[in-house]
Amino acid sequence: MFEQTFKNIDDILHKDAGCGSELDYVEQTSWVLFLKYLDDLERDRATSAELTGKTYKPIIDQKYQWSVWAAPKLANGKLDHNALTGDDLLDFVNGKLFPYLKKFKLSAENANTIEYKVGEIFSELKNRIQSGYNLREVINRIDELSFRTHAEKYEMSHLYEDKIKNMGNAGRNGGEYYTPRPLISAIVKVVAPKIGDKIYDGAVGSAGFLCEAFDYLKSGKELSSKEWEILQKRTFYGKEKKSLAYIIGIMNMILHGVEAPNIIHTNTLAENLADIQEKDRYDIVLANPPFGGKERAEVQQNFPIKTGETASLFLQHFIKILKAGGKAGVVIKNTFLSNTDNASIALRKELLQNCNLHTVLDLPGGTFTGAGVKTVVLFFEKGKPTQKVWFYQLNPGRNLGKTNPLNEKDLTEFVELQKLAMSEAEGTADSENSWTVNIKDIDQSTFDLSVKNPFKKEEAAIRTPKEILEEIKALDDESAEILDSIKHLI
Repeated sequence: MFEQTFKNIDDILHKDAGCGSELDYVEQTSWVLFLKYLDDLERDRATSAELTGKTYKPIIDQKYQWSVWAAPKLANGKLDHNALTGDDLLDFVNGKLFPYLKKFKLSAENANTIEYKVGEIFSELKNRIQSGYNLREVINRIDELSFRTHAEKYEMSHLYEDKIKNMGNAGRNGGEYYTPRPLISAIVKVVAPKIGDKIYDGAVGSAGFLCEAFDYLKSGKELSSKEWEILQKRTFYGKEKKSLAYIIGIMNMILHGVEAPNIIHTNTLAENLADIQEKDRYDIVLANPPFGGKERAEVQQNFPIKTGETASLFLQHFIKILKAGGKAGVVIKNTFLSNTDNASIALRKELLQNCNLHTVLDLPGGTFTGAGVKTVVLFFEKGKPTQKVWFYQLNPGRNLGKTNPLNEKDLTEFVELQKLAMSEAEGTADSENSWTVNIKDIDQSTFDLSVKNPFKKEEAAIRTPKEILEEIKALDDESAEILDSIKHLI
C-alpha cells in the first residue's frame, strides 16, 4: 500500500509547477510526511502517558496539529470535506504553519530534542507546491499512511530509501545523496561497531551509514532499556552542509527509528582541525565524502595539509576526529592511492604512519550510478602505524550500472575473506581478487598504494607503431582483393 501511495504522490507533484524533478518530489513529500509522523508520535506518547496515569503535553499547539488543519475527521472517521484546500490551504501553510514551526528552533531546550529538529527542518525548507489543490491531494494520500507499528515504520523506511536512490538518476547531482546500501552494509560489517561506540559521519547526506549502523546494532541481540536509550541519544552523530540532504538525512533516520537524530546542519570543513579536542572525538567514522569538490583557500587554512580536493580535506578531518583505537570505513576516489601531488603524498604518509590502514576495497566502475569515477574504501584504525595492507579487488563479473546495480551477494566474498585477512593466519585471505602488500615494499618517497593485482593475468602487450601499420596495410590489401573480386562479378 505504501509503495502505491508514494507513486500516486509523485504523479500529483509531477503535475505541479513548483516541482521539477525527483529531488523536489522527495523534498516536498518529506515535510508533509514528517508532520504526519509527528502526529502519530504524539498520539503514541499520549497513549503511553495515559496508561501510566500521566498527562501528556503535546509538542504542537492544537490549531497546528495534523488532525486539525491537514486531516480533520468526521464522527465516522472519514475526512471532513470542509478541510482547507486551494488558496486557503496555501495561505495557511505558507503564512502560518511554516512560521510557527520555525520558532521551535529558538524555543527548544537543546539541539538533541525532536522540538529542535522540527524548528530546524522548517527553517531549512519551504513549501514548493504551488497548487493548493495538489497539496490537498498529497496530504490526503499521506494521511492514509501510518507510522505506529514497527512493521509500518520498517516498510516506510525502505520505501523512503528507494526514493533517495531514485534521486541518483534525477540530475542536479542527485547521486551525492545515495551510497548503495549493499556497500554500506559491507562497510558496517567490516568496521563492526558495538553498543556504546559513538558513530560519526561528517558528510552525512541521506544518513545511509548511520541508518545501517543503527539496524546492525539493534539486530544483534535483545536490547535493554538502557542500551536502547544509548542508541537513541548517544550513538549516532552527523554533519551535513546542504539543506536538502540535511532534511532527507533527518527524515531517513527518524523513519528508521531514531527519534531525534544528532545531525547538525553545518559545513564540516569549516572547523579548524587544531580546535578538535578529545571530547569531540568518536569511536567510529563511516563516510562517503563528496567526490571531486574544490574548497576555497580560507577553508584549506583549517588543515595542516593544504589542498583544494574536498575528499582529502575530509580524510584529514576523519583521522583527526577519531579517538585513539577508533575505526573507520571511508569511501574515496581511487586516485587518492596514487596521485603524485605533494598534498596526496603527504596525506598518504600521514594515514600510513598514524593509522593502521589494514584493508583497501577496490570498487569497479558503475558502483555509484552516474558518478563516473572509480572508488576505493579505506578501512583503518587510528593509533598505530600500518605494517601491511590487504587489498580486495571487487569483480562482480558484470558491468554495474543503473539497471544492474551492486548487490549484497557481490560483496559476500569480500566480507568473508576480510575476516580471514585480519586473523593471524598469514596468506589465508589471498585469492584471485585479493592480496597483501607489506608497507616496507612500497615506494617510501611517494607512498604509492596503487591497486596492482598480482594474480590478474597480464594484459596483451602494447604493439609498436610499426606493427600496427603493418596490420593496417595487410587489412587494406585484403580489402582491395575483395573489391577486385566483386568488380569481376558485376
